[in-house]
Amino acid sequence: MRQEDPVATHAAQTAPDADTRAMRRAVELAARGLGSTSPNPVVGCVITDASGAVVGEGWHQRAGGPHAEIHALRAAGDAARGATAYVTLEPCDHTGRTGPCSRALLDAGITRVVYAVPDPNPQAAGGAATLRAAGVDTRAGLLREEAEQGNAAWLTSVRLGRPYVLWKYAATLDGRIAAADGTSRWISSAESRADVHRLRAEADAVVVGSGTLRADDPHLAVRGVEGAVQPLRVVLDTRATVRPGARVLDGAAPTLIVVGEDTGEEATRHLAGVDVARIPYDGNGLAVPALLAELHGRGIRSVLLEGGPTLAGAFVAAGAVDRVVGYLAPVLLGAGPAALADAGIATLTDALRLRITESVRIGTDIRITAVPAATSLPTVPKEH
Repeated sequence: MRQEDPVATHAAQTAPDADTRAMRRAVELAARGLGSTSPNPVVGCVITDASGAVVGEGWHQRAGGPHAEIHALRAAGDAARGATAYVTLEPCDHTGRTGPCSRALLDAGITRVVYAVPDPNPQAAGGAATLRAAGVDTRAGLLREEAEQGNAAWLTSVRLGRPYVLWKYAATLDGRIAAADGTSRWISSAESRADVHRLRAEADAVVVGSGTLRADDPHLAVRGVEGAVQPLRVVLDTRATVRPGARVLDGAAPTLIVVGEDTGEEATRHLAGVDVARIPYDGNGLAVPALLAELHGRGIRSVLLEGGPTLAGAFVAAGAVDRVVGYLAPVLLGAGPAALADAGIATLTDALRLRITESVRIGTDIRITAVPAATSLPTVPKEH
């Protein structure tokens, strides 16, 4: 097992304000790549000269394109010689579709490198050791929690071998996602619905179940987000009941229909030309771990779960929800389906405890973001 940099904690605790400002800017830059870099991580880089002035900035913009360090070095030009590079992820040390960033930093004359998160990918790790061996002052751990939060999807995929799952729902203040007669449009505000398109744009895949498909005929593509890469639309439809004219089957974004492993070819004949995957069952229907393994094998690193309460319950029961985003509207219904169905929790002591990381007003609603209290990816709370 590769050990953490021994100076990581010290660097995080004693970094000068200038270092912290530069790294925080790098974290902000990294976020610009959300939704367009998968299956690669989001990474930001800031280069400052000896006086502390920023001479170059960059972020990883798309998979297969130049890494953040390369963009920043190009912007800095000759000013990179003798400068400091602040990077949100340890510079890579391997040659893939692009060359090693550790070598690029050395060739540019960078004399100091500060990075936030050690690279957990054994194929790319080792950049810090290469830099140190060449005499570059290399420090780790500065703003690590903030950088990990921004790169949670990729880090989860590397560490756990499955996509990162964000469950999103909209509900009334008494927890209802629809009225007793099934009507649900619209519980949340227009601003909240627009914000959901941002979540879609940042995800590799959007997942719903056949119940949601029958009830709402959702489109699931991103609208109103400039330059968005359309996510894979995934429908869990055990018996392939999706009708040919469903909106999710149009050409606006790619679509995957997931059926049971025992669903024959005849049952999916009406889906000719549509990507279909077959996965096994568990006690609650289609097996969530098998679904996530299928998606991970397709290069999916982040999933936005938009299905109804039954699907959400299956994911919670499988321990496969990494973040929850709830849009709570100032509405009361008193009856109707709850946001979460049976999740295998029989007693309060077994409840999935969450830690709120953000609470912010969106239109007339409140958007609450929370993570499991025992999450392996620390999150820095934001105050509003």
